[in-house]
Amino acid sequence: MITNSHLISGETFISQNRPDVTHNFSPDNKINEKYKKGEIRIVTEQARYPLDSIEAMLDSAKYIRNPEYQRRKRWNNTRKSRLIESFIMNVPIPPIFLYEIDYSIYEVMDGQQRLTAIYDFYKGKFELEGLEYWQELNGRNYQNLPEQVQKGIDRRYLSSIILLQETAKSKEEAEYLKQIVFERLNSGGEKLTAQETRNALQNGKFNQLCIKLSQNEYFRKMWNLPLESEGEEKLLESESYRKMEDVELVLRFFAYRHIDNLKSPVDKFLDEYLKQANNYSKETIDNLENIFQDTIQLIYSILGDSAFIPPKEERNRKTPLKTIYDPIMQVFANNILYKENLLRNKADIKSNLYSNKELLYIEEENNKSLFDGRYNNKKDVEARMKYFHNFLQDYI
Repeated sequence: MITNSHLISGETFISQNRPDVTHNFSPDNKINEKYKKGEIRIVTEQARYPLDSIEAMLDSAKYIRNPEYQRRKRWNNTRKSRLIESFIMNVPIPPIFLYEIDYSIYEVMDGQQRLTAIYDFYKGKFELEGLEYWQELNGRNYQNLPEQVQKGIDRRYLSSIILLQETAKSKEEAEYLKQIVFERLNSGGEKLTAQETRNALQNGKFNQLCIKLSQNEYFRKMWNLPLESEGEEKLLESESYRKMEDVELVLRFFAYRHIDNLKSPVDKFLDEYLKQANNYSKETIDNLENIFQDTIQLIYSILGDSAFIPPKEERNRKTPLKTIYDPIMQVFANNILYKENLLRNKADIKSNLYSNKELLYIEEENNKSLFDGRYNNKKDVEARMKYFHNFLQDYI
């Protein structure tokens, strides 16, 4: 089973205690003083951009469209087209939010999808489709619109609210305030997933590693995910990709190496781990990257595309499960030194992986399947790990 002996130098994780939520009431004079000092107060200004200026604006180096806290692109051509239709009809569009990271250099905090849709439209990258009120324009791009419609779109504006550099007194305070604004901006509308929120608020070296490793072809094949080589359109057809579930799966592998610290809910466990792992040294991050790559390749070499799919008698469709992915990844990583032995026995391993029917139930009398996702506390995860660990001992 996994123990601290499997961890490498610098791979630390200390589970945090829950914060004290008791209220300490301050007298009014202290609250008034805090307000007068301007603590946690955003400095903003407003601007309006003609739509026909946005193409040149984004082609310049002054506007950064993809800071780390942005989610992956989610808009298809129909949704982009509906935005353009709204401009044609002069429907009010919510403002975008920019952060001034240096004088006249801006990050797009909120509104990337709108800006990208406008930019792509002026570049002629898509044709209008799915329009509701201007159906006669379906199939046209900006370049072949009727002249009056072109001019009408060109005279529309996109409003913006800019958080000025004066908002923060230091880089650390700037990051903190951006996180506050980002959380508030995304508290309504299309709700972010837990991993999208991590990507926004806890981005760092380790988060970037998880994004990089999620592109591993063996990993994507075992999770039935489109490959990066298939292009953005194919990727965006995958809800799992759009919601960054692939990145969360990579994060789970590293976090579950610290199974002793696993606490419910799992989302909080992953939050805590990522926050600390972002401070790992480059050497530790590089070594962990190698462990993930070696483990994925070994599992794929032995179990192929069906590595994380449950036993035949327990499934109605070929769907990979986290309850299999988590323990198999840990057990194979812990036995990576026996790689050659495992590869020599790969046919038997694949054939016999679920042969011990007596152990496939945690509670046989309650028909509690070992891989039932309803049971995912520390005890259940350890039971699954024990099953695969004991199984592999016959082949090493």
